[in-house]
Amino acid sequence: MVQLPRLRRREMLLSLLAAAGLSACQRGSRSGQAGPVADSQLAAETLLINGAGATFPAPLYLRWFSDYRQVDPKVEINFQPVGSAAGIRQFIDQTVDFAASDVAMTDAEIAEVKRGVVMIPMTAGSIAVGYNLPGIRSGLKLSRSVLVQIFRGQITQWRDPQILALNPDLEIPDLPIAVCYRSDGSGTTDTFTRHLAAIDPTWASEIGVGMSLEWPVGIGVKGNEGMSAQMLLSEGVIGYVESVYARDLDLSVAALENRRGEFVLPTPEASALALSEIELPDNLRAFVPDPAGAGAYPIVTYTWILAYRQYRDPAMANALRAVLRWALSEGQALAAEMDYLPLAETVVARSLEALQLIQS
Repeated sequence: MVQLPRLRRREMLLSLLAAAGLSACQRGSRSGQAGPVADSQLAAETLLINGAGATFPAPLYLRWFSDYRQVDPKVEINFQPVGSAAGIRQFIDQTVDFAASDVAMTDAEIAEVKRGVVMIPMTAGSIAVGYNLPGIRSGLKLSRSVLVQIFRGQITQWRDPQILALNPDLEIPDLPIAVCYRSDGSGTTDTFTRHLAAIDPTWASEIGVGMSLEWPVGIGVKGNEGMSAQMLLSEGVIGYVESVYARDLDLSVAALENRRGEFVLPTPEASALALSEIELPDNLRAFVPDPAGAGAYPIVTYTWILAYRQYRDPAMANALRAVLRWALSEGQALAAEMDYLPLAETVVARSLEALQLIQS
């Protein structure tokens, strides 16, 4: 695995620590909405916009919202990386001004929001399967069958014959497999389990898909940052994590078998090939749980900002449109710099159109 510059890795670690701490120090919202959201009596020099949700895009969002202060110092955006499920719940309860989720809202969830919902794809990425095995920094291969069996608890040792057969050139240590899963309601979990269900009918029928579910084996950890820490600290661990965390924290990741039988790492190029198979419908909600193309990495997703269609405060609506427009244009270069997948021009155009639905 390529060693990333130490400064960049340090910046990522600091952002993870900040993300973990934000939920403890931020409360409520001060927008111009009913309930806990504030009215428009903000200090004249600052408009505060509060959001919450997915940890998957949190490093990018924190960078975007920090950099945007240079564009418009009068707008401050606070974002709590609390997980997709918590973000959607806070959005429905109107305790935030916007939310972020790696899973687009369902029709039933949208029906709970009387002010209307706008779902805007902002960036995309892949889910890596990371591991910690002494002496093995790279090169591990996991077939579709083995991947499912590990997360079902049917393969419990790293020196299982099936794993050894896939990796004859690796000196795999004699360790038990310690499965980790996300304990919080997570869009990363939803994307990962969509893939497991797509490649294994038994997983689909017995365990299912979702942001939170009953795992058959393993220990739960909170957030992509918690999963990353577990992989760094504990030998024998295997788990799933957004690929940007894996790259910037220098985690070991497995090459996964795609539908064509190829073993593929979650590189930006392989992930972009998978993402190109998604055709966005009118509501911009779409998934590709098992890409068919050659060279495609098998676990990818868009991630969405959730905004209200109606804001009571015109300044809030205008500011939110402006920051999201900036993120979809100038901000896409930062997405590529941080190893997220920049949106295709056609998707950017669709997202910019959706911004016009945000009104006051």
